[in-house]
Amino acid sequence: MTEELLRSGDDVLVYDSLYKGHREAVPDAAEFIEADLMDGERLRQALEEFEVTAVVHMAADSLVGESVTHPGKYYRNNVTAGLVLLDALRDCSVKHLVFSSTAAVYGEPAKQPIEEGDPTRPTNPYGETKLAFERALPWYGQAHGLRSVCLRYFNAAGASARNGERHSPETHLIPIVLEAAAGLRPHVTVYGDDYPTPDGTCVRDYIHVQDLARAHVLGIHALAEKGHASAIYNLGCGGAGYSVRQVLDCARKVTGRDVPVQMGPRRAGDPAVLVASSQRIAQELGWKPEHQSLEAIIESAWRWMQTHGPLSH
Repeated sequence: MTEELLRSGDDVLVYDSLYKGHREAVPDAAEFIEADLMDGERLRQALEEFEVTAVVHMAADSLVGESVTHPGKYYRNNVTAGLVLLDALRDCSVKHLVFSSTAAVYGEPAKQPIEEGDPTRPTNPYGETKLAFERALPWYGQAHGLRSVCLRYFNAAGASARNGERHSPETHLIPIVLEAAAGLRPHVTVYGDDYPTPDGTCVRDYIHVQDLARAHVLGIHALAEKGHASAIYNLGCGGAGYSVRQVLDCARKVTGRDVPVQMGPRRAGDPAVLVASSQRIAQELGWKPEHQSLEAIIESAWRWMQTHGPLSH
């Protein structure tokens, strides 16, 4: 995100507690403050000191399983801390916000591909807390003039030349598959091969992280420069999506290595197919994915693992 904003000519301040972030990931050209979102006083100081005019809100806990066992943590971080941010924006007269939301707000959808107007029925506290923050935004807009763009991500993946996925623990499929290819883990567990899909495994919509970041930049500029009204957009590559088996096969092709697989039972609440319609953001903001093929996404992640990630040491 910071790379894309700097590339587009914006001045950037990164405000992060480093609870799960990495200080070395912030480019030298960006300002950095290590602080917690719950610290409203420090947040207001930062907004005023750097004369912030727009905010991209990406701070959240985001593990579905953890949200089920620790819902209070998710309500505090994703809702309460979010309201601290909104009140700081109000107090500092910041009128533009782009919010990183999630496909988890839809729950188990009744149809594919998913459109923004489809019912929102989260099946876990993670999706519920993201939706709760989304629902606060129109009220802050009505009361305080805040305009916002909510971006509902599907499966973010891939890497730029400089930054890739560094989660602990790692829960995303593509880095897990590549770690198995590299011998950093013994196998990949495939959760269910009896779904009503072409090969029996779950199908998901993968979007390259640089395409994701570009959508945020378009959102910020639409709000700040074009007076764009508040809006909600899905972010995915569209099409039919890719199955777990297709991801495995593509990773074997890209790396030239075997990926050991172990079959496991279905996970509760895993829909067979989750694919986005991104027509609305294409029509209204002119966004189109530039790294649409699964091979390009996996190649970028593999390259980053070898140059900057766990295989570079």
